[in-house]
Amino acid sequence: MKPVVVVGAGIGGLTAAALLAHAGCPVVVLEAHWDPGGCAATFVRRGFRFDAGATLAAGFEPGMPLALLGEVLGIDWGVRPEAIAMQVHLPDGTCVTRWVDRERWREERRARFGLAAEPFWSWQEQTAHAFWAIALRRPPWPLQTWSDAFRLVYEGARWLSEDRARIRVLSDLFRRVTDHMPKDIPRLREFVDAQLLISAQALADRVYAAYGAVALDLPHTGVGSVRGGMGGLAVQLAGAIQRFGGQIFYRQEVVRVRAARPSGWLVETRTAMAVEASHVIFNLTPFDTARLLGDEAPASLRNTSPASADGWGAFVIYAGIRDDGSMIRLPLHHQILGGTGWGEGRTIFLSISPAWDSMRAPPGHRALSISTHTALAPWWKWWESDREAYLEQKARMEERMLDLAAQVIPDLKNRLVFRESGTPITFQRFTRRSLGWVGGFPQTGIGRSRGPRLGPQLWLVGDSVFPGQSVPAVVLGAWRAAEAILRALAETPSFRVFPMPGLSNAQITSSERGKLQ
Repeated sequence: MKPVVVVGAGIGGLTAAALLAHAGCPVVVLEAHWDPGGCAATFVRRGFRFDAGATLAAGFEPGMPLALLGEVLGIDWGVRPEAIAMQVHLPDGTCVTRWVDRERWREERRARFGLAAEPFWSWQEQTAHAFWAIALRRPPWPLQTWSDAFRLVYEGARWLSEDRARIRVLSDLFRRVTDHMPKDIPRLREFVDAQLLISAQALADRVYAAYGAVALDLPHTGVGSVRGGMGGLAVQLAGAIQRFGGQIFYRQEVVRVRAARPSGWLVETRTAMAVEASHVIFNLTPFDTARLLGDEAPASLRNTSPASADGWGAFVIYAGIRDDGSMIRLPLHHQILGGTGWGEGRTIFLSISPAWDSMRAPPGHRALSISTHTALAPWWKWWESDREAYLEQKARMEERMLDLAAQVIPDLKNRLVFRESGTPITFQRFTRRSLGWVGGFPQTGIGRSRGPRLGPQLWLVGDSVFPGQSVPAVVLGAWRAAEAILRALAETPSFRVFPMPGLSNAQITSSERGKLQ
């Protein structure tokens, strides 16, 4: 049997590949870089290990996506739990601590926003609880087949039978987060806007309420630190793929995917490697997937471009800093609002490597990353037509972000021993994402994220696939794709299907495994 080929070893591609390999399916992963992880990878500069994009690891609480995935694959993530997910620094000087423990968080929010904001937070918690209950079942949304429609009705009926009151939250699929917010608490609006910008890629007046409630809940799903950086998650998933008989080839950039008659697909790399596939999973953006498929791209992918999408790029400073021990009590993650707008160095997210993690930095030092949302078009205009202006804007952005970060680390500039920064041009070069488009589509409606099925035997995973952004969400979207592929493969004589805890549709028995190699 031809293998399932996964293009890209980001968290989505690795999750799908690991689940398929665990079920006995032959799997081949092709990755352009020498390490797995994609935007959740970790790289080394001058003895410091930096997270390329994602820096906050969540979803490890029992029953949450990463915990469930670890149970199925037999992975002990080795994540050290954190009591504080992050601190949010508002323009008026208020510091809001996002405790992972829900009771401590209730005390904190009452102190910072007052009792008048409690109806909003009660709505958020109840709505998040209801939608987590359906999201963890990996519902077939958006609908792509008649089978999806039947499954959605079935899962929806089960969901409602568990709690009839849940029917009231369905209206939040068509409302905005601001519909539930009090109008006279500006500090609350600033805080919620800031949190949704990093978790839903849009502000509260645009994010649909159901998604916003769940996005605001992420700090309470089990936040922890990964030894060696976020890339450690990808390394463990890659190890699971190989342990279950799958193959991973690094430094193999896929340049073309074309139909192979009479069925299947041929995946070709820049080094002239070619693999025949029964199914192809793209852990890429929709735009880059369309580029690889060329004229054979499904209609849903044609004429798509990040230049016309309402998404973001990122500007990130990667820095090595001295630590004399005075930072030991400082939480690891901070969101800082400058009070003059959103993104472009005026709001930043700052992450510090744990003091205990000797893999991340030399003794007496820490690895630091500072990121901000940024528009794509200006950077490309400067890059293509005025390199001097590009470098000047890059320097201005660095200074603006370092000045804002000094609210958390007052003597930051004096602590610096090394720094370099990345723009959308950098992200395109190293992540292969067109124009450096990152973070997925802003979650402004229930149809913004795509379903995983692109066409016959073609699949998409990653932050463009429902349920969207964040590592836990990407895991759920990839899990759904793996299940759909197993259902398709189960129709062939080589497969024997039976229920499996945690993977709701099928697994290949060990006796059948040898027939597929």
